[in-house]
Amino acid sequence: MEITAFLDRKLARRFRTYDADGDGFIGRDDFTSAGLRTTRAFGLRDDEPKAVWFQASLSGLWQQLSAATDTDHDGRISVDEYKKAFADGLLETPESFDEGYRPFLDAVMAIADEDGDGKLTVEEHVKWTGALMNLAEADARMIHDILSDDDGLLSTQALLEAIREFYFSEDPAAAGNWLLGSLD
Repeated sequence: MEITAFLDRKLARRFRTYDADGDGFIGRDDFTSAGLRTTRAFGLRDDEPKAVWFQASLSGLWQQLSAATDTDHDGRISVDEYKKAFADGLLETPESFDEGYRPFLDAVMAIADEDGDGKLTVEEHVKWTGALMNLAEADARMIHDILSDDDGLLSTQALLEAIREFYFSEDPAAAGNWLLGSLD
């Protein structure tokens, strides 16, 4: 995969959302703390089935990401390692992305979609993106407004398409490229 200047900016922005402690590296602790923030934001105990599923999905995402990116095997991922993994084909096609990411998104939705209708309200979207990725409320509200349907709800499918667009679209105006707010 070619890392264009635009994709480089998007990857740098996504890396910052993973780096929960701001130390310039992504580590297992960043994933663990983000997971705990998220389950607690939705009032779940650590032993509740949805919380256990979410934490297991997040752990699986960490294992997959670290196996593909941690080239010096120091237990943490630098921004250069992260970007190199994409250049080396971490996400080869939108279809392979869907296969790898959909299970994690399903676990997120099990927690964030409090009424279980398969769609997120703006409040649910703000809560999960803030807790998991430290996304600013204004950014979460903006992207929810862009992606939501006429009823103001954001479906799992629309969210998956936006996430896929974030990684694969070179169109700066594409909705998915605003998924994490401004790239600056």
